[in-house]
Amino acid sequence: MIFATIDSPTTHSNIRKINSMTKKIAVINDLSGFGRCSLTAAISVISAMGVQACPLPTAILTAQTGYPSYYCDDYTDKMDYFRSEWEKMGQRFDGIYTGFVAGEMQIRQIFRFLGTFRTPDTFLLVDPVMGDDGTPYPFYTQALLEQMHRLALEADIITPNLTELCLLTGTDYQSLMAKTSSVELIDAIQEIGQTFCRKGPEHVIVTGIRFEDIDGTKKMGNLLVSTAASSLFSFPYIGGSYSGTGDLFASCIAAGSARGDSLPSIIEKAGEFLELALLDSVKENVPRNDGVNYEQYLSLLI
Repeated sequence: MIFATIDSPTTHSNIRKINSMTKKIAVINDLSGFGRCSLTAAISVISAMGVQACPLPTAILTAQTGYPSYYCDDYTDKMDYFRSEWEKMGQRFDGIYTGFVAGEMQIRQIFRFLGTFRTPDTFLLVDPVMGDDGTPYPFYTQALLEQMHRLALEADIITPNLTELCLLTGTDYQSLMAKTSSVELIDAIQEIGQTFCRKGPEHVIVTGIRFEDIDGTKKMGNLLVSTAASSLFSFPYIGGSYSGTGDLFASCIAAGSARGDSLPSIIEKAGEFLELALLDSVKENVPRNDGVNYEQYLSLLI
């Protein structure tokens, strides 16, 4: 164990140097009291990975929207207070990471935020929360899709699930899922992702792809796509569909990007982290709306 003398000038200098090197991410997402998702997931994961999470709430909810009843306080008219006050403070961010938005007006607020804080050294990660399992979420509208499409094109990295990729690209979900083989499905997703990359983002990471391996083993995969190549990262399909897993994954990608980790290494680590959390949750019969038991596995991300 190493001890430092508090009144040492050198020690104070080192502390200031360490603090000045701490990476910061502005996290634009909702805060839900229950569901272990959105900002609850993002703050814990990003902090565990040694990066400062600076939350900008898009809404405050008693519980995530999958529960039968919840109260939502829309923060659309409050978002610009964060932008203006942080600007007064002279804040700078290594990354900006967006998640759930309550409507197209919030994306317009995000563009204003980007105009203030995005620099050539600031990455933008967009998790385009709009739907899952082929079905848009209840808050989805055509106007929201148009603004989300615009935002995704501005991003460096986007992390859509398969439904969201289809919405962003105008692809028919049912036709895609009707592919007769896993190879055909993955190849089709790669082509869709690469086409979108040519229009804007450097990387598309398609999450939660269910497929069967050549030996018939059910797998869950995340496909990293760029204009030049793609890589599939998979693990055994555990079963169950839980709130917040996409938020946990995207938060790993955001924090890892801020740290300078390679995308393949982050995706591998995020997959291992989520696999253990899912196994634990299935074993404990955790209700899907409650999210996964991830807290005890955060140390894997350090």
